[in-house]
Amino acid sequence: MSKTQRKSLDYNILFDKHAIDFLTKLPKDISKRIYFKILSTKQHPFHYFERLEGRSDYKLRIGDYRAIADIDQTKSVIMITLIGHRKNVYR
Repeated sequence: MSKTQRKSLDYNILFDKHAIDFLTKLPKDISKRIYFKILSTKQHPFHYFERLEGRSDYKLRIGDYRAIADIDQTKSVIMITLIGHRKNVYR
């Protein structure tokens, strides 16, 4: 494999129980949109996630919703800790 053909490693995505609970309470079309947007970040998470100012975790914008995550580069894991509406998620 040449330097220009580097294989990108997919990150594993884990969901906290609170994030799953929130998704199950949403209308099905919205929860599917959020879920598939999160899955689309597996190959290049730092292209999609932004670091939260003054914190060690990251946010992913999905319309009016936000997913908060801890990203462990050494283990290639994205841990979704919280999903919520943008007006409530940072409290």
